[in-house]
Amino acid sequence: MDEPVSARIGRGQRLAELVREDLELYAVGELQERISVLKDEIARCEAQISKKQAGRAAADALFGPRPGSD
Repeated sequence: MDEPVSARIGRGQRLAELVREDLELYAVGELQERISVLKDEIARCEAQISKKQAGRAAADALFGPRPGSD
């Protein structure tokens, strides 16, 4: 007996669903908590960007910049 294959969630799909959610259903406290979680996620994204930029800078210092990366 084969088990059903669960649908794979695509990259960014959850974020797209999140921004379409009806905020009228939330109380003020729930909205404030949501904002707090989103701010934490923004900080996490910014930290990842910094990490990637530092990695790119290190690679550029070692191997030189990629052509067309100006």
